[in-house]
Parts: sequence; structure tokens; C-alpha cells
Amino acid sequence: MTSSERPQRQRVVLAHRRGARMVRTRVEVQEQTLVGDALVRGLVRAQLGLALRLAAVVVGLIGAIPLLNAAFPALGAVSVFGIRLNWLVLAGLVYPLLYGIGRFYVRLAEQAERDFVRVIDAEP
Repeated sequence: MTSSERPQRQRVVLAHRRGARMVRTRVEVQEQTLVGDALVRGLVRAQLGLALRLAAVVVGLIGAIPLLNAAFPALGAVSVFGIRLNWLVLAGLVYPLLYGIGRFYVRLAEQAERDFVRVIDAEP
């Protein structure tokens, strides 16, 4: 075979290489450099803000129970199946409310973590 008979070489690319920025960002987080520390602090700050907002909602909703009893004293005297309405609200509504808000917090915190990973893995 002579050089004129050889087929032209072709470069085959199966996947695009990720940029050096992804590697550098991931290394900065792993090595806890200033940039990595700022990224992690941003994640922690986002989750703390979420926790504080949901805690305020819980305090507001549970704090409304005694306020409603003070504003409407007749509600304290209402009985359902021989149990006072105050106890039914505390036992039947507060715990499912706390459970639901806890699940909601976990879902939103995991979303914040997924967003954090997307920022770290983002190509330039």
C-alpha cells in the first residue's frame, strides 16, 4: 500500500469532554478553598433560610391555636365524640402538620442540594 492508497484518517468523538472549570470547581469544594467554602456556605445558608421560614410557619400555625381559643372561648367548650375540640386539634391536626412540613423541608433541602451539584458540575 502506498501513501496515496491509504484512506484518510478520521477522528471519532464519542462524547464531548467536560471543561476544566468543572474539575477545578469540584476540586475547590473538595479541598475547601475559598471558592469551595463560599459555595458550601451558600448551600448551608439556603437550607438554614428554608428551615427558619418553615419554623416561622409552624410557630404561626401552632401559636394560632391558643389565640383562637382566647378569641372564641366557646370553641373550648365544644366536644366531639366526648373529647374536647382543643384536644382533637392538638392530637389530630398538629402532628400530621408537623410531619407534612418536615417532609416538605426534606424535599426542598434535597432540591437545594441538587441545584448545588448542578452548579458544581456546570460546564463553562
